[in-house]
Amino acid sequence: MSITLTQIFNLVGRLDDTPGDDVPRERFRRFLKENITEVGKLRDFIEECFRGKGEQYNRALQDLINYLGTFLGFDVKYGRYQGSVNEIGYDGLWVSSSGLTIVIEVKTTEAYSIKTSTLIGYVDKLISEKIISGWDNALGLYVIGKPDPDLQQLENSIVAEKRTNQLRILSVNSLLILAEIMNEYEVRHNDILTVLKPHRPKIDPLIDLLSRVVGQKEVAELEEAKPEPKVEAKKDDVNYWLAPVKADDEWTAEEFVHNLVGKDKIFAFGERTPGRKHMKSGDWICFYAAANGIVAHARLKTPPERKHDKRVKEPENYPWLVTFDEVKLYIDNPVVIDSGLRSKLDAFSDKKPDTPWAWLCRVRIN
Repeated sequence: MSITLTQIFNLVGRLDDTPGDDVPRERFRRFLKENITEVGKLRDFIEECFRGKGEQYNRALQDLINYLGTFLGFDVKYGRYQGSVNEIGYDGLWVSSSGLTIVIEVKTTEAYSIKTSTLIGYVDKLISEKIISGWDNALGLYVIGKPDPDLQQLENSIVAEKRTNQLRILSVNSLLILAEIMNEYEVRHNDILTVLKPHRPKIDPLIDLLSRVVGQKEVAELEEAKPEPKVEAKKDDVNYWLAPVKADDEWTAEEFVHNLVGKDKIFAFGERTPGRKHMKSGDWICFYAAANGIVAHARLKTPPERKHDKRVKEPENYPWLVTFDEVKLYIDNPVVIDSGLRSKLDAFSDKKPDTPWAWLCRVRIN
């Protein structure tokens, strides 16, 4: 399906809290339920919300994240877009068959101060009105659109207030990865609950580990299904690669690309990076920043070499260094990996473009 959110908005109307069965918000939610059955297309819509501006995209993002909860096996109740003195102002309620209810609070950014008392208050009111039996069966979950590694005030507040057993933080990208894993592999709803209830407020590191393991398995299956012909590579053969870049506690993904690729003209890979052994001088690499798009490309000056470089963070985990002789950055104008682009890639020759596609960012694309 190639329809965009803007086109959907033109069909359903302005999203608001007007009650009724045939109002814009209900038409939008019915459209999602009846038409969006693949996590890949849901990721497209969510990333379109990040690129768009205005109230309509923010409200659509809230609905899309709630709809994502159904992919994880929850019974979802959508919340209001705006608070009301007569209703509890949660963004969503995800009810598990286990008895757990997750109260959702969607934040597009951490740039503004977030008071944990607000979400705690929602849960307390739900308990008071007997919608939730008690805190033993409740969890407050902040879903953050674009986490800022420089702003950890929310996580610090949760730890300082000793709310780590009650409140969690999860980025939208990690939530999408979790849904992709459940969609593609033998992962049950109870497994999802285990992931959502870790010992620390931030869940991203655990999901990042799962993503790497699953990504390697996906690539191995792809290469097994499409073995490359055993011919001697010519010196002037050029391969094209797509590499994911993720944020850490200090830099955003875009800052990694700007500083390492753009400024220092280097990058580093781990021991198990798929395709690393086949990279060579003259190949080209695109760099994908989650929830943004392809933000740069570069040509390899040298193939991966085991070399320690102090400019690389955690060099023990990323010991294979490459250098570039040509680099182009377009961080403010990324290339979006939408279904239209995916349908043109060889990697999707036997796959639907709207199926989960995060694994694509670990393979050769020519």
